Order: sequence, then structure tokens, then C-alpha cells
Amino acid sequence: MSVSAPPDQPSFFDQEISRLTLEIAMGFEELLTNNNLLNRKLEEVSGMKKEFATIADLWESFHEVMRDLKPEIDLREGEGVPGTGGHIVATRGSTS
Repeated sequence: MSVSAPPDQPSFFDQEISRLTLEIAMGFEELLTNNNLLNRKLEEVSGMKKEFATIADLWESFHEVMRDLKPEIDLREGEGVPGTGGHIVATRGSTS
């Protein structure tokens, strides 16, 4: 008494091979999708790094200019620093 599958149906072994092969293929598809997503995210981070480098260079240049700039404001007695509210602006033609 031998139990065998009918000739038109694949055996259990062949069915398992097909099922496992399909499962492995789906796993590779998922891996490829996740790998592509990771690559896109890494490219975004790299792009942001370049943008921040440009801004950092700009601030560094500004800092160097401000550091090298010597104060050239000549404060006379009774006058304040412009922009602080203590600066008096004289208008033309006004008589005091």
C-alpha cells in the first residue's frame, strides 16, 4: 500500500519548495524596498548637511568680519548709540 499523489498534482515536497521559494522571493522584495527607502533617507540627510554647511560658512564669515571690525562710533557727550533710543537726530531747518 503505497500512498502517492495523482500524476497531475505536484507532490508535497514540490509544493513546499514552491511555497518556500515564493516566501524567499517576497522577503527579498521587502528587503529591496527597505534598502531603497534607507538610501533615499541617507541622501536627504546628506543634502541637509550640505545646506547647513553653506549657512555655517556664512555665519563664520560674518563672525570674522565682526571680530575684525573695530568700533568706530564716536560718542560725544549727551549722545547715545544709534538704534538704542538714546540717539538724537537733528533735522534740517529746525530752530531751537
